[in-house]
Amino acid sequence: MSIWDVDLQRRFEHAKRRFDLRLSFASDVPRLVIYGPSGAGKSQTLKCIAGLTRPDAGHVRLNGQALFDAAARVDVPARDRQLAYVFQDYALFPHLTVVQNIAFGLHRGWRNASREVRDEAVERWLTAFELTPVARHYPEQLSGGQRQRTALARALVAEPRALLLDEPFAALDPALRARLRDELADLQARLAIPLLLITHDPEDVRRFGDAVLELRDGRLAGSAAVAA
Repeated sequence: MSIWDVDLQRRFEHAKRRFDLRLSFASDVPRLVIYGPSGAGKSQTLKCIAGLTRPDAGHVRLNGQALFDAAARVDVPARDRQLAYVFQDYALFPHLTVVQNIAFGLHRGWRNASREVRDEAVERWLTAFELTPVARHYPEQLSGGQRQRTALARALVAEPRALLLDEPFAALDPALRARLRDELADLQARLAIPLLLITHDPEDVRRFGDAVLELRDGRLAGSAAVAA
């Protein structure tokens, strides 16, 4: 059984411009990379898989379960797909501390989150990502690496079925980028959680691409397994 079985069709129209996303793939590798230049449709693909954008046709299946199937009229809401999505800009809440941001992954819909969060799972991820010293800090007080680790902790605290990453290292300086690639690779191996990463960086492909799909102009231009 494939981990991912995806067939997507979606037309985007804006200001008299049209973009058609059409791709189909199946993969049984734990780390899959979708690679391509800006404007290829990578982020839209990830949003369709996550349930943030509804495809016009096709299906999205994870380990055999339909998350979306246009023909069968299945469309599992994003909040119920149990997929952890980490945005390129991390999308941390500026008015919440690190610990509150992480706890938000367990308490969707919070309006007035307590600053004194006490939760075993949250504490575990604070420790795992070495964020305990900055647990009461706000995102603007964090380094780029700390912001990324906070976003990953928030994504993982609810024990998702898969991890979706949108250009996770693009905003980091080269030295930090290399270190956090290693940290994420080790974390994914320990958790044995399927990882789907989109990028335009060949180094991300080398580090995470058990298999690689190349996307150009909304269509697959090729695929390959990456030698160890």
